[in-house]
Amino acid sequence: MNKNKVAVTFEIEADQRDWLEQKAEAYNLSDAAKALRVLLDFAMVDGDDKAIFETIRCTRC
Repeated sequence: MNKNKVAVTFEIEADQRDWLEQKAEAYNLSDAAKALRVLLDFAMVDGDDKAIFETIRCTRC
């Protein structure tokens, strides 16, 4: 297991934080930060960059 974690600061919307916290609880993860790391790992390994970054999903525009 890679233990090279670094502390970073991100700004996200309150509902995004709530969703991460819900997923952490639902999947018995330690916290929302772990849920975010799971998402990042998935995107880095199995994600489709075009689908992730070129598909417009602006829910706050």
